Amino acid sequence: MGGGAERIALTARGVEQLRAQLRECAESLGGEVSARSRAARLAETYLRLNDEGRQRFLKLIALEFGPDPAKVANAHKDYQKAVGTPEQWKAEAALRGAMRSSRIRILTQFNAMPQGVKFLVDLRADLLRYLENDKELAVLDRELESRLSAWFDVGFLELQRITWNSPAALLEKLIEYEAVHEIRSWTDLKNRLDSDRRLYAFFHPRMPAEPLIFVEVALTDHLADNVQALLDENAPVFDNRKADTAIFYSISNTQIGLRGVSFGNFLLKRVIDDLKRDFPKLAHFATLSPMPGLAAWVRRNPQVLADVGIERSLDELSNGAWAQDKKQVRSLRDPLGRLGARYLAAAKQGGAESGPPLDPVSRFHLGNGARIERLNYLGDSSAKGFRQSFGLMVNYLYSPEEIETNLEAFAGQGTIAMSATVRRLAKAT
Repeated sequence: MGGGAERIALTARGVEQLRAQLRECAESLGGEVSARSRAARLAETYLRLNDEGRQRFLKLIALEFGPDPAKVANAHKDYQKAVGTPEQWKAEAALRGAMRSSRIRILTQFNAMPQGVKFLVDLRADLLRYLENDKELAVLDRELESRLSAWFDVGFLELQRITWNSPAALLEKLIEYEAVHEIRSWTDLKNRLDSDRRLYAFFHPRMPAEPLIFVEVALTDHLADNVQALLDENAPVFDNRKADTAIFYSISNTQIGLRGVSFGNFLLKRVIDDLKRDFPKLAHFATLSPMPGLAAWVRRNPQVLADVGIERSLDELSNGAWAQDKKQVRSLRDPLGRLGARYLAAAKQGGAESGPPLDPVSRFHLGNGARIERLNYLGDSSAKGFRQSFGLMVNYLYSPEEIETNLEAFAGQGTIAMSATVRRLAKAT
């Protein structure tokens, strides 16, 4: 975040001036115009600071503008005395007010600026970087994430279809933000926006030029199993009138500062509704998804290779050279399938036997009611595809009549919905 100008350090005198400005902001002195002017000055100060200065800025807010412990203690004592009396609800409101930190008032005044929402999203991106080595910032991160979750409620977001005729500045951002399959050129982008493709994005009205998350869709007549074929610029354009399947092949979150703010599931539901309206013949909705954590999981659990019958090393599998040898391709098909299925079925966060899946893409789709339908051998033959998953990809199927059942079972019991074929692979040795 910030422009190209050289950024400055925060001096001891600057810290005192900043503390005074933050106190004025927290006390909400003056009217609305004064509040906005104060917030704008603080934002300008923040943007001019170097990384160390920005971290000190955020730490001041985190540590010096929390609730007053004495006021909280007194309000809690009054509440305990009032429980069961007519004064209980008044005391409860007073306790809630005492626990409300001044940080919230500061953040809210930033939000009121014309570019305040974007400023706060970028500020949190900085905060998340600093948080890795400075846990005292966690309290500010929790409050900022809570505020952003409210300000980015799905009810405020607008779904837009992006086409080749969309503004060039927006198309450039798609190229910049694509996180799954790199957009290599304008020709590549144009191919992804052709008549047999769709691209949808969520926007916030206060950030109209910034897509928050976008999904790329291919209209086909089959369950796609290879991303290179799907993105082939020289392949003939499919007649979308014959499409019975929509393949979601890339979903990209664009704003690091919105980590933990979930709206991807609403995006897919809205896109499915939009597609069904435009193409009534569509009967199947599925993904062609990466398995970004597979190789890292194998690195931590190297014995799993022998368990599924693979004699090659992790490095050999990751460089992809074996895919040029037909004999090796034949010999690795079944054991890599077993490896991928076991990863999806058994690899959990924290290494425990229970808990959410380790793979972030799997967590996302299973948490939205999808089913693991099929593993695709050599589904991604790019260097990245071999490096992260030995070329494996997976189809998650969104079956409208099963989504709610799958979602409830996953959320309640951690049950992973998967096809019989994948389940057999996961159990095979």
